[in-house]
Amino acid sequence: MSKRILLIEDDPFLSSLLGNRLKREGFEVFLVKDGSEALKALKAQPVDLVLLDIILPGKSGFEVLEEIKGDPQIANLPVIIISNLGQEADIEKGRGLGVVDYIVKARISIDDLIKKAKEFLR
Repeated sequence: MSKRILLIEDDPFLSSLLGNRLKREGFEVFLVKDGSEALKALKAQPVDLVLLDIILPGKSGFEVLEEIKGDPQIANLPVIIISNLGQEADIEKGRGLGVVDYIVKARISIDDLIKKAKEFLR
């Protein structure tokens, strides 16, 4: 059975590129473009990993992360933040909220992101 990933990303180019690459790697991928839809998607479709942008319409990624970590049913779900926000304060905030990794988009290739996802899904 393939591992399931929820990709929460509002950039259509990046969500398409990353979503298609993950599918080619054998993952089942679900896309959400709005922070306010993220928790509903998680409740409707259990996943093994969340890739979460921070700047989203509806709710910010940090708000989504707080909701995930505050819900006992999904609190242990691994979350990797993928964001353009690379300030140390943002990274520390993500880590403080329990992310397994914080990736700055400009500093990583798609191949490296795929490797990181695979690491957390072993």
